[in-house]
Amino acid sequence: MTAGQFLVTVLFTAALGLFATVEIASRREGSRVPSLGDVCGVVMRYRVGPLPVGRIAMFGFWWWLGWHFLAR
Repeated sequence: MTAGQFLVTVLFTAALGLFATVEIASRREGSRVPSLGDVCGVVMRYRVGPLPVGRIAMFGFWWWLGWHFLAR
């Protein structure tokens, strides 16, 4: 494993740990931190006129994620 691969692995692990920490904090009683599901719900409802921009953005994000991590 090269130094670059190691750095990317460490950064992705740190990002996953951060997401898990925020999600755990959001599930505490009386917490004002929104959960990941709440954030996704707000994004999915975003519209500009008749165009569902939030849904298109979420679709594009999942497409990008799948292309970069699952298609290779």
